[in-house]
Amino acid sequence: MTNPKADRVRDVAKLAQRSARARRGLFLAEGPQAVREALRLGSTAVAEVYASEACLERYPELDDLAHATGALRLATDEVLAAMADTVNPQGIVAVCRQLDAGLDEVLAQSPRLLAVLCRVQDPGNAGTILRAADAAGADAVVLTDGSVDIYNPKAVRSTAGSLFHVPVVVGVDVDELVRRARAAGLGVLAADGYGTVDLDVLQDESAARRLGAREGEQRSEDQHDGGDAPSSVAAGPALEAPTVWLFGNEAQGLSDAELALADARVAVPVYGEAESLNVGTAATVCLYASARAQRREDRAGG
Repeated sequence: MTNPKADRVRDVAKLAQRSARARRGLFLAEGPQAVREALRLGSTAVAEVYASEACLERYPELDDLAHATGALRLATDEVLAAMADTVNPQGIVAVCRQLDAGLDEVLAQSPRLLAVLCRVQDPGNAGTILRAADAAGADAVVLTDGSVDIYNPKAVRSTAGSLFHVPVVVGVDVDELVRRARAAGLGVLAADGYGTVDLDVLQDESAARRLGAREGEQRSEDQHDGGDAPSSVAAGPALEAPTVWLFGNEAQGLSDAELALADARVAVPVYGEAESLNVGTAATVCLYASARAQRREDRAGG
């Protein structure tokens, strides 16, 4: 393709608009990293691929993956620039199918860690949280009503390909989500800078429970005389338990109604002079705290 004003080029470029994405069920992935992760899902995720010869020569893996879809079209840099949301699309653009998961589907898999975006509006923050959830091994990301469109081009770029790794549920009512998550055996924690529960304390308690369990097992092996059991740990919510984390709006945080849904309001401690952490950073810390506790519990149990 050589004509940046062609109808097909304009059709692809319109996917930068939310209305076009919603109507067609498609979105754009730009750049080698995002397109690579999309192509690994094959035609399930990718409808069309447009790439320059230079890009395919530079990334032979992309060349192989794109040809395997049967949807590859060579395009000039001018055409790619006209299609893309960025000034420099790095030589490759994919038109992808939206892959929304259903809440029923996610809960049926007995999830242990869910990240819930409650009215998060900034596409960069939404993409960062999704990427962090992927890295932490979360089972799904849920966006409630009023959250940004995760298929916004900036959000897609911010996920760095993680959008194609983690099930994403969109447009969920938070009250329904919490009710159904609890019925499925998950606890609910709210990330709140003014929370009365300290995340560090929860991590210490989780480690103490694990140590106490190990000592108890050793004592059972070494003693058969009815000795005392190891002392219990005064505990807040257990990070090692299946957990839903609620993350709130950038400017307003979680609403009173959203906070009331949680079992505990958990604050990430700030040791320096910063007023607070942004939601993307706070979510990363919280998700990793749960993931670490759960994996240590798995190793101890195994």
